[in-house]
Amino acid sequence: MGQGYARIAFTPAVQAEQAKIGSHTRFAAMAEQGRDDSRLGPPEQEFLTSRESFYLSSVNAQGWPYIQHRGGPAGFLRVAPDGTALAFAELSGNRQKVSQGNLAESDRVALFCMDYAGAHRLKLFGHASLLPLAQAPEWAHTLPHPATAKVESLMLIRLAGWEWNCQQHIPRLLPLAEVEAGVRHMAERIAALEAENAALRKS
Repeated sequence: MGQGYARIAFTPAVQAEQAKIGSHTRFAAMAEQGRDDSRLGPPEQEFLTSRESFYLSSVNAQGWPYIQHRGGPAGFLRVAPDGTALAFAELSGNRQKVSQGNLAESDRVALFCMDYAGAHRLKLFGHASLLPLAQAPEWAHTLPHPATAKVESLMLIRLAGWEWNCQQHIPRLLPLAEVEAGVRHMAERIAALEAENAALRKS
């Protein structure tokens, strides 16, 4: 377990709930002896940069959380070379600006990144800021995004902690492109077998 993740997630109230069910001692030891999660390692970077979507949570001044989906081509979520930050292009959307407004009050965010096909999920805590593209040229020209979308700004997230999640109960969902490729291959194989059978019947 990551030390940064544990410091954020395991508040006194959470620890009190853990104590009720007898898990506090175990988690306290894991947190104390946990790894340094102030940066993302190669497995985490590879996982994140292969995502085509993730969920972003922010919080407003009244304490209400707000979750938005972010999607794009693989690689649209980029990790800094040193593994301490992430960034992605903020696109024109429905103009509600809820996440942006929340960030003006609190820069704390959480990311939930899923791999449904492989049954993996990675959780991250961080501090987010919105930057005009001119202020982040090292990011602005390297972030993939849908060709038809307008890029308004860049969201930069400074990592505060991360943790892999349990695989239990993750539904196994396959990307549409993989399903279509499998169906196409099967249809081609069936057509070939039917042609072979027809040729045998004539012989």
